[in-house]
Amino acid sequence: FVPPPFAADAIMEAADAGMETIVAITEGIPVQDMMKVRTALDRSNSRLVGPNCPGLLTPGQAKVGIMPGNICKKGPIGVVSRSGTLTYEAIWALTCADLGQTTCIGIGGDPIIGTTFIDHLKRFKKDPDIKGVVLIGEIGGSAEEEAAEFIKSNVTIPVVGFIAGASAPAGKRMGHAGAIISGKSGTAQSKVAVMKQSGIHVCENLGRLGELCKETFG
Repeated sequence: FVPPPFAADAIMEAADAGMETIVAITEGIPVQDMMKVRTALDRSNSRLVGPNCPGLLTPGQAKVGIMPGNICKKGPIGVVSRSGTLTYEAIWALTCADLGQTTCIGIGGDPIIGTTFIDHLKRFKKDPDIKGVVLIGEIGGSAEEEAAEFIKSNVTIPVVGFIAGASAPAGKRMGHAGAIISGKSGTAQSKVAVMKQSGIHVCENLGRLGELCKETFG
């Protein structure tokens, strides 16, 4: 929760102290500062969730960050998301569909973050209690396409995906610093296409997320 001008030093201090997992909620950390953090983390044994994220939560066990625990329910579905608010939307949709969650993670919406979709998908694979995954992405960058390719080759449990920002105009930043389309790269349409090709069940309408998850996960 350290303010942006001091957050990078705080993250590196935690890594120097040997903290295994570091969660950075802070939004607005300068990209140049995060480049230094990324280099420092690559030399350490620490992993960073965030920055600009809601943190992580395992219902009934642990919470680090700002996710509202009262909307969560213990169960077999993993949630990983670039968007903080849409993480809550996904969790609530699952809970309303009587589908509990095993672990919910917001990876952060900045251009440089500590851990990616793939990092957490690898950890989900090691969790024997997970029966399905909800992956929430957004426009900008290529993280969702890379995650889809990983899922196609490595993930055997069903995955439901949603991409926010379908109506965003090219070249305009939408909310997160990382949510910007450059030319034909990073559009919602391109991400959805790759996800479908990878066998992910894509939700086209967020209002139907719970219904689709119920159909997919049973």
